[in-house]
Amino acid sequence: STDLTSTVGYDSIIQHLNDGRKNCKEFEDFLKERAIIEEKYGKELINLSKKKPCGQTELNTLKRSLDVFKQQIDNVGQGHIQLAQTLREEAKKMEDFREKQKLHRKKIELIMEAIHKNRNLQYKKTMEVKQTCCCFLPCSATGAAALLHLPFLSRFWQLFLKLAQTKSALEDSDRSYQQSVTTLEKIREEWQKEHIKACEFFETQECERISYFRNSLWLHANQLSLGCVQNDEKYEEIRKSLEMCSIEKDVDFFVNLRKTGSLAPAPVVYENYYNTQRNVTPARSPAPVPISR
Repeated sequence: STDLTSTVGYDSIIQHLNDGRKNCKEFEDFLKERAIIEEKYGKELINLSKKKPCGQTELNTLKRSLDVFKQQIDNVGQGHIQLAQTLREEAKKMEDFREKQKLHRKKIELIMEAIHKNRNLQYKKTMEVKQTCCCFLPCSATGAAALLHLPFLSRFWQLFLKLAQTKSALEDSDRSYQQSVTTLEKIREEWQKEHIKACEFFETQECERISYFRNSLWLHANQLSLGCVQNDEKYEEIRKSLEMCSIEKDVDFFVNLRKTGSLAPAPVVYENYYNTQRNVTPARSPAPVPISR
């Protein structure tokens, strides 16, 4: 700004840096919330795999497949819990980065705050001295005109003394004004130098922040992608186990496990207890034997 005491440009930079810090905090909070969700989901999967029955009376190859299935679901749950811990670590890194930038920037801001204050005070002082010099001559002329009503000799000496005092005071005021302007110029040059250094520092910080933020997002995407790949590997173990599941083997296994013998039951033979003189009926009859008393 052309106004020496203005900080509008500086304030705009500080506001942008604060907004960047806020954006980092929002991403940090996002990671923390995602970590809570992942951890809760992982624990629920583990509880499900351990506590919920799932084909517990199955036998042989299908039972092994179900065991692999439940174990891999448990592993997926463990993976989500591990991902939650990883996300918390990334959130902590973002927090450390954000606080580190804040501390470094605070030092520069304190320097700039002090130099702004000093500059503004010197500018105000210089303008006050300048105003004094501008007002001194008209006031002196007014005082000299008032002396014209006195007797001539008395007026002469008093006017002489007044002019001498005025000249001395004017010279002192002018010297003070020059010194103030010189001091202000030194302060202005120092402020401008520090302002440029501050802007360069802030630009470096902003570049670092954008780079760090971008890398964090990239890393987060990779973590989620890796989690999906690892989960797919666990699910692939389930598919491989199911490929080993044999219907014929499971049926044979059940038969061999529960078999009661290799011979069928013998035919039931009729025994005549009513008429011992009658012939015994054949062991197998092509038609049902009528029942009579």
